[in-house]
Amino acid sequence: MAAKGWWGRVLWVDLSRKSTKVQELDGGILLSHVGGRGLAVRLLWDYTSPGVDPLSPENLLVFSAGPITALPGPSTGKLVVASKSPLTHGYGDGNLGTRAAVMLRWAGYDAVVFKGKSPKPVYVYVENEKVEFLDADDLWGLDTFSAEKRLLERHGKDAGVLLIGPSGERMVKMATVVSQSGRSGGRPGIGAVMGSKNLKAVVFRGDKMPEVAEQSLLRKTAAEAYASAKSKPPYSFWMRQGTMATIQWSQENSVLPTFNFSEGVFDESSGIDGFAMERLKVSQRGCPNCNSICGNVILDDEGAESELDYENVAMLGSNIGLGDLRKVARLNRLADMWGIDTIGLGSALGFAIEASQRGLLKDRIEWGDFDKILELSREISLGEGPVGSVLSEGVEHASKVLGCEECAVHVKGLSVSAYDCHAAPGMALSYGVSSVGAHHKDAWVISWEVAHGRFEYSKAKAKRVYELQRIRGGFFENLVACRLPWVELGLELDWYVKLFNYATGLSWTLDDHLKVADRTITLIRSYWVREYLAEGRRWGRQLDYPPLKWFTKPYTRGPLKGARLDPQKYDELLGNYYELVGWDHRGVPRASTLERLGLSYVRTELQRMTELTN
Repeated sequence: MAAKGWWGRVLWVDLSRKSTKVQELDGGILLSHVGGRGLAVRLLWDYTSPGVDPLSPENLLVFSAGPITALPGPSTGKLVVASKSPLTHGYGDGNLGTRAAVMLRWAGYDAVVFKGKSPKPVYVYVENEKVEFLDADDLWGLDTFSAEKRLLERHGKDAGVLLIGPSGERMVKMATVVSQSGRSGGRPGIGAVMGSKNLKAVVFRGDKMPEVAEQSLLRKTAAEAYASAKSKPPYSFWMRQGTMATIQWSQENSVLPTFNFSEGVFDESSGIDGFAMERLKVSQRGCPNCNSICGNVILDDEGAESELDYENVAMLGSNIGLGDLRKVARLNRLADMWGIDTIGLGSALGFAIEASQRGLLKDRIEWGDFDKILELSREISLGEGPVGSVLSEGVEHASKVLGCEECAVHVKGLSVSAYDCHAAPGMALSYGVSSVGAHHKDAWVISWEVAHGRFEYSKAKAKRVYELQRIRGGFFENLVACRLPWVELGLELDWYVKLFNYATGLSWTLDDHLKVADRTITLIRSYWVREYLAEGRRWGRQLDYPPLKWFTKPYTRGPLKGARLDPQKYDELLGNYYELVGWDHRGVPRASTLERLGLSYVRTELQRMTELTN
């Protein structure tokens, strides 16, 4: 192994054969990809056959930590869950803060990879070197809250659990992996992959830590970083509202998704914003190793606890015309219990309401009609009923069935997260070129864009998207650590560079990490191209376009009434981005880019499938 900090070990679990093996990682792999997302996509590239069916036993399910995961430091209790996506048929992942991240590392691994399919429902128990395949008949069919409670009673309340609910069991294409009664990750259907393997849950326990290079300096720096985060001016308000403050900001700047992303303002936004949440808040929840916790808990309209953040409230609130925060909270809680992506569910509901009002569904649904929305949510999450079964496949599929492309707000099959971009071309670009489909986590450029000229389609804007991708979608996703202390509080990136160096004994700079980020971004894009071509699909720059609605259906209300994206200018913006990252006019990495990033093995494989430019 090249350095300390890593274990240099991947646990492989074959569910078909009920066997395991430990792979000792080559030090060069760790230095080239670091961990988390970078390691996950490298494992998928190397060990899945091109064109693999995402729901077949041959697909891999990867849980990947990073070299600072579980070590002292702000928000280091996170891991990446990744696979080939059944929703998009490209690379799919998500990250979540959970005790499972800590326990996976304490058990002695950097990643755990599942392959095959169990003949009947199982869960896997990992405790250090011990791996057990345990019967899950009594867990199958349970919601995530009930199943996790049972597992913690069985294995100890400090165990780390990753599991699926009924949505994952039924292979609903928007199913996620859930932990700790509401921590959810893997929007592109990673929970469905888990369900396809008859894997209900994975339970981790461990009692050892990887050897680090500078233990005293690591702990001292971590303590200083925690103190620095608390000293930042935004800290007090952040601890009050967390991401929920974004509701008000989005409303003020006409980017709050409303009526299936048709508008950017919502008349009832004050009923679901951060101040409304504060009046109802009963507690907070945070990820391991975090002192900037963002999980705000209220009691929903049934008196049950629901952990809220901006994305789920906007998508299950304004996007479907619902202005009652307690009812929004119930939808959110049920989605977490079913194990379905709240963003995808909100998008599917918005699609259904708009389609019904266009006469494309038998029954008409009004915006904010909670009773009908509640029932449809259940049908989507369980894949039941004539409408729910179609929407459970995602809005791209539903748009083809119902013939309403303009109603479907997605990129590459993944529903857009909660920022409307009729008047935000930079954010539209960040959705277009995100590594997993339409997701804000790779390049949340919209606040910068609003401050620096939102109607511009400049090279500077394309550059800013690229810069943020390298930090958010590369640096943080590879380490693995949460980006929010940096984004929301202004905690300097150098803290994380120091933590990495004290853990590993290396002397990397931020630029060294950004080079790895470039490798991660381009390897993920190469994986997309490989999988599309292997499945006989056409690849082209049209796949990097944002939803049709933002070009064709201008805002009809609010201060930016009449705003819409310009298709010609957007295409120029996309071309500028391709130049920056070294991809050709199709959005395919150039041969020279692959060589420069040390991806010659990728070049060899892609050249067999398509003509690469230099």
